[in-house]
Amino acid sequence: MIKKVGRDIWQTARFWLKRIIVVVLGVWMSGIVLFSFLPVPYSAVMFERQIGAWFSGNFRYVAHQDWVAMDEISPYMALAVIAGEDQQFPQHWGFDFDAISSAFQYNGSHQRRIRGASTLSQQMTKNLFLWEGRSWVRKGFEAILTAGVELVWTKRRILTVYLNIAEFGPGVFGVEEAAQRYFNKPAKRLTASEAARLAAVLPNPILFNAQSPSAYTLKRQRWIERQMTQLGGKSFLHKYRISP
Repeated sequence: MIKKVGRDIWQTARFWLKRIIVVVLGVWMSGIVLFSFLPVPYSAVMFERQIGAWFSGNFRYVAHQDWVAMDEISPYMALAVIAGEDQQFPQHWGFDFDAISSAFQYNGSHQRRIRGASTLSQQMTKNLFLWEGRSWVRKGFEAILTAGVELVWTKRRILTVYLNIAEFGPGVFGVEEAAQRYFNKPAKRLTASEAARLAAVLPNPILFNAQSPSAYTLKRQRWIERQMTQLGGKSFLHKYRISP
């Protein structure tokens, strides 16, 4: 009798788990289709940050974002994030396998300082749809969703959404909010130097501050500016039809 009850509970649990997985995947796939042309009102990371702040008792925290089209974003900003985060972005299909291989080799001998190999497509997918963390389950979902995004979206669209939901500081999401907050101007008017400054904080926007940059942030900013020049400047974006 006890075994039968246990078996029934397990079967019921499996039934509902499968249904939940199907529903969640359905929501994600619908999101991939809808957000291929609709503005993104809120991301999973924004939701996680907001709920986390409330649970910690910080009711003054507001995850804020103002959506802007790529035409309303400085080309330097698009170039800066590619130069700083993913220089193979226009050419890969969501995954940079050379970078992944290099990261595995580096992490094998540097246990305390883990190097990531996520592309802009993966970062955008994680920020939009998933929770933070390093579990294999999350990475598996990230890989599936990234493949779906790359199949449906253009590179220009991926970069547009990325720039609109990326975290640039506590409560600061999206390049328009960051440009207004840190430089008192719209994203369309960002200079190459300002764009590089914003891109420099992206590895850890909670630790690094675009408004009061550390020596490391300034060093990374200068490196990104050099990479922007080496890529070919705005002509690089025109070549791949990423930005006007």
